[in-house]
Amino acid sequence: MSAALRIHTAQSAAPALRAESLDVYYGGKRALKEVSLEIPARQITALIGPSGCGKTSFLSTLNRLAELVPSCRVSGKVWVGERDVYAPDVELGELRRRVGMIFQKPNPFPLSIRRNIELPLLEQRRVPRAERDAIVEDVLTRVGLWKEVRDRLDRSALALSGGQQQRLCLARALALEPQVLLLDEPCSALDPLSSATVEDLVASLRDRCTIVIVTHNLAQARRIADYVALFWVVEGTGVVVEHGPVEQLFGAPRHELTAAYVRGARG
Repeated sequence: MSAALRIHTAQSAAPALRAESLDVYYGGKRALKEVSLEIPARQITALIGPSGCGKTSFLSTLNRLAELVPSCRVSGKVWVGERDVYAPDVELGELRRRVGMIFQKPNPFPLSIRRNIELPLLEQRRVPRAERDAIVEDVLTRVGLWKEVRDRLDRSALALSGGQQQRLCLARALALEPQVLLLDEPCSALDPLSSATVEDLVASLRDRCTIVIVTHNLAQARRIADYVALFWVVEGTGVVVEHGPVEQLFGAPRHELTAAYVRGARG
């Protein structure tokens, strides 16, 4: 396939996600046109580009959250591994367990810290009580929260700081053992210190799952991504201009729009 993101050291490895000729419409407006990308497994792929170019729309097609918008229509193909995401027999709960999503603004449940993690375990994995406490400790440890909250697990998650809430949301997603994590500007609503903490956490997860992150922070994309795709608006519709390894896209871009964007002259 000509439009593809390839793994440096394993050219033949199967991608974790693949989109082919993907179009997204909201009512009569076309938001994305013929997007074809392969997302390599257990790597971080950053989606960059100016506001309104379809990055979040693309992200939301990968676990079918886009269809929660009544006017949205998606055409084309999306695969998670070998599974056609838009096949009629796909069970959405299982899909969204495998392909989790973290949003721009932290969205913990208005429940206790413990219950935020236990609830998905009960609904999606049906984990028995004997195992749940160990999982709660494990995922909170992985996101660097355990020592901060272990003495107040039964207090409201809404009392946590913004950065802590975002890490709790990451822990909640990790508890379901996703194959893929989609992150829509996860640091943009946070202060610089919390943003750096979440960024480091995201970078540390690349060996556990495939990560696709939307970011307007080019420095962040350059620091943590293995691959980058530049989205742009052409004639009122979002398209992918260029994609490839991070060092190629930032160091030797092939498209003049990419070169202008990464040096700050466009966008």
